[in-house]
Amino acid sequence: MSGEQITNNSVETQNYEGELHSSKNSTKRVDINTLLNKVRANQKKEKLESTIFFSLVAAIIVVTGIIISI
Repeated sequence: MSGEQITNNSVETQNYEGELHSSKNSTKRVDINTLLNKVRANQKKEKLESTIFFSLVAAIIVVTGIIISI
């Protein structure tokens, strides 16, 4: 154990947009609607990605079946 002490109590974090904030000075309120919109947009993106993935898998299965039947 060393005898060093941490004198800086503020913690810096990086928010979603990449801006640097200090938790000691941040008294901003969080808008729940903004957070819900971000979650909904993320869920919509994930749903689209999974739909595209399963569509590609289904297309590969169909093409393989056609090739085998020829």
